[in-house]
Amino acid sequence: MTGSSPPDSYKAVWLIFFILGLGTLLPWNFFMTATLYFTSRLQEGPHISPADRYADQNVTGEKDVPPTSILNNENSHISHANRTSMGKEEVLHSHLQAIFDNVMTICAMLPLLIFTCLNSFIHQRIPQQVRILCSLIAIFLVFLVTAILVKVPMEPLPFFIVTMIKIVFINSFGAILQGSLFGLAGLLPASYTAPIMSGQGLAGTFAALAMICAIASGSKLEDSAFGYFITACVVILMAIGSYIMLPRLDFFRYYSMKDKTEYRVHEAHCEMETKVDLIKKGEVNSTELKYSVNGASHVPNDKSSVFSIFKKIWVMAVSVCLVFTVTIGVFPAVTVAVVSTIAGQTIWAKYFTPVSCFLMFNVFDWAGRSLTAVCMWPGKDSRLLPFMVVVRVVFIPLFMLCNVQPRKNLPVMFAHDAWYIVFMIFFAISNGYLASLCMCFGPKKVQPHEAETAGTIMAFFLSLGLALGAILSFPLKYVI
Repeated sequence: MTGSSPPDSYKAVWLIFFILGLGTLLPWNFFMTATLYFTSRLQEGPHISPADRYADQNVTGEKDVPPTSILNNENSHISHANRTSMGKEEVLHSHLQAIFDNVMTICAMLPLLIFTCLNSFIHQRIPQQVRILCSLIAIFLVFLVTAILVKVPMEPLPFFIVTMIKIVFINSFGAILQGSLFGLAGLLPASYTAPIMSGQGLAGTFAALAMICAIASGSKLEDSAFGYFITACVVILMAIGSYIMLPRLDFFRYYSMKDKTEYRVHEAHCEMETKVDLIKKGEVNSTELKYSVNGASHVPNDKSSVFSIFKKIWVMAVSVCLVFTVTIGVFPAVTVAVVSTIAGQTIWAKYFTPVSCFLMFNVFDWAGRSLTAVCMWPGKDSRLLPFMVVVRVVFIPLFMLCNVQPRKNLPVMFAHDAWYIVFMIFFAISNGYLASLCMCFGPKKVQPHEAETAGTIMAFFLSLGLALGAILSFPLKYVI
């Protein structure tokens, strides 16, 4: 297609992709923030009715005691200080509470990986509008049901089963949604993948701030969880409305059709040149050439194979996979277990983990993702980018040598809080920036008509990195 593209008036398309990025991760971040609420409802005891399992608990998981940090458990990184209805006797974790975190990880990662992979193949058969809208609506309905169930008493086992089913649904549709969005962004200029990544970064920051506010207010678990789920529903509705508006914008229509038009013109031109050469050699008669030139519908329909596209973008795909493998390998499994050495009995002890681990990571990760909107260095063909990705592996031993407690094998070499905070800042910025660069550059290393497939492949390797990181976190924590 010739001619310049229409302007993105008021940055409307950019903002819509930002909202869609926010909508992909904010619901799940709020779901994770409410982990204490879920585990509190799995508490078993002969003297506690289902309706009272969580009604009098605040966000710290305690009854009638001052708020404390909610982020100390080894697997979910959340302390579940469960008390009886008298508020005196501490109750041991039930079996369902003990296995909740591990089962939740499996129910989240497997569907995420499987459906992201499937999306790489089905996106050519199922229209993009159907995949994105259906996914958003399905996630909205899951969170609406979750919000309603906050007010509905249930026995621990049925509640556990229903919760895991919801986690499977959220991550299945979330995988299709995320893969489709990155595929859609691949049709636009490289800078339009950045708002999706930036929106996802803001989702984590939003959830971390909500967690800190809940600790400060001492809100009841029921009230905090209900607020999380309703907020997630509102954000998803905003994302649905934004996506419906997207096809009406000239800037988006231009690029969404540009690849199809260029592909048809390019293929028809190439075929005509090929047949002219064949005529000169006497292998094709002029009638066939005339049909090729005059038959406007005689345009190849072949799609590039997923494997052939992967061969063009494998460096970016493996790079984004490694970025998230390193990140999830230590965050939050290792980083959340770091204990302050200077807080003592001060208020910093209460907020050390929520602020220095979760809030700082999400804020600087968001900053790194957003930085790609103004700076995209090094370039897509530079060898420096994959080198920078590999160098990030150094953060694994750095965090392991911080004051992680408890520990059995390794010494503490970076005991002071300042070391941990500095590591966290560079760790988070590099994660957001390098991941965004890889996701932006991947679809730009292929032909325009291959960009959507390239985007979905990149989304698959992003999810693969998350899954590998989650698996890696178990041996890393054991080594410490």
